[in-house]
Amino acid sequence: VAKKTQNKSLRSRFPSFGSKFLFFAILSLCLLVLDQRDNRLEFFRQSISTLIHPIYLIVDTPITLWNSIRELTKNQNKLLRENKALQFNQQLSDIKLQRFATLEAENLRLREILEATTRISNKFSIARIMSIDTDPFKHSILINKGKKDGIFQGQTLIDYKGVVGQITQVNLFSSKGILITDPNHAIPIEINRNGIRTVALGTGGFNNLKLPFLPNNTDIDEGDLLVTSGLGRAFPPGYPVAIVEHIELDPLEQFATISAKPLAALNQNREVILIWNSPQENDEETLSKK
Repeated sequence: VAKKTQNKSLRSRFPSFGSKFLFFAILSLCLLVLDQRDNRLEFFRQSISTLIHPIYLIVDTPITLWNSIRELTKNQNKLLRENKALQFNQQLSDIKLQRFATLEAENLRLREILEATTRISNKFSIARIMSIDTDPFKHSILINKGKKDGIFQGQTLIDYKGVVGQITQVNLFSSKGILITDPNHAIPIEINRNGIRTVALGTGGFNNLKLPFLPNNTDIDEGDLLVTSGLGRAFPPGYPVAIVEHIELDPLEQFATISAKPLAALNQNREVILIWNSPQENDEETLSKK
């Protein structure tokens, strides 16, 4: 009974919830009317805003920082993707440029070959070099034409500058040729200036031929052009072979030491020209022998 009496006394001391709500509602309406008419609460609003601004900053800083980090990471990832894409495009462009450079060089070679073929009176055919012998003492090549194309053993090979070599082996679809610089090859030549005939031998070097059978008193000078003589019917006459590069005369020796540089790009060619001796050349050579 005492407890119930105490609880009633406590309730009587504090107003009820409904009374509180009614009081604050009336107070709010009064404040709204006063603020609407005279704007008397502006100072309190600014004061409260100033007081809570640090709290707002404290609460908002982690969110702002997180958004900044996320945006920075997003931009960085975007830049990395764009950089990777640009690098890939640059690599593609470099590959295309390399291919264009190769095509330009190949076009230049084919143009030079075409210009050379216009100066050839014989029947001719252009073949692509499939492989080159890597043995330094055997200068030979494999081309992509054979018996089905009418190729025959001993046929002459030239490029747009001069004589390259001749065919040594003929297969159905391919043929093997020996270069004029092979140590086992000899080509009949003559000095274009005066018609003196001799033989040029391969030395195993792409830039060197030797003329071992010319006496010391032979009329030959450095810079003389050496062309095919047509003797032996191995090569048609008149095709350029080499330029005399060095002459050494020794009174104690019977023959001069003479070296010449081949005109053909023997270690650079990708295509060669095969030529056929014309019947007129063969007839002229037969008559000269008679």
